[in-house]
Amino acid sequence: MRRERRTGRAGHECGLSLGKMLLNAEVELRGRLAALVPYRAEHVPRYHQWMRSEELQKLTASEPLTLEQEYQMQRSWWEDADKCTFIVLDKLRWVSGSCTEEDCMVGDVNLFLTDPEDRTMAEIEIMIAEPSYRGMGFGKEATMMMMYYGVTKLGIKKFQAKINLENTISIAMFQNFHFKEVSISDVFQEATFCLTVDSCRRKWLIEQMNHVEEKRYSQPPEEAIGKIHQPH
Repeated sequence: MRRERRTGRAGHECGLSLGKMLLNAEVELRGRLAALVPYRAEHVPRYHQWMRSEELQKLTASEPLTLEQEYQMQRSWWEDADKCTFIVLDKLRWVSGSCTEEDCMVGDVNLFLTDPEDRTMAEIEIMIAEPSYRGMGFGKEATMMMMYYGVTKLGIKKFQAKINLENTISIAMFQNFHFKEVSISDVFQEATFCLTVDSCRRKWLIEQMNHVEEKRYSQPPEEAIGKIHQPH
């Protein structure tokens, strides 16, 4: 979630309407392994704990923040109309009620828009912060759920991913999603990958994610508001 502070990109310059990217403010998405919920203040302490890791700071090109700075960062993302952020939860643990939501947090997934000339392109980021959840499919499902949400709800047609060159697992995952490498930055030690969502890829994504449910996050878990499937 942090790369833009390093590069100095300001998402608000894209000028999207507030409702467009804050559409997920009360949205919860449920897949088979993961549930995605909006990043709120109650998630900050666990997130702050994650980002004290030097490994995660390196992989996400981030700087260490104080807890208060972390709360300020969360508020800025919440209020920014050009960013869409979800916390990734262990869905099975969460819906069982056996632990708190904070204890079910495993990572985050983000979309943000940086090109004021092309509002259909979004940069996507995924972080599985809990080491015990890596390699279990959470990153793959959360990324596909976010792409699905972006395509069907936000009108995204092109995705970009910037990945640390040492993060070979993420590189392989995005390549499996048919992202193509378009550049390498020696300065930031990262590769940029892009994917254009044509009609065939859109159909494939919808078919792969047709089990995803959208629920109202502010309501009890059983109160679903339907699938996020859109006509195509």
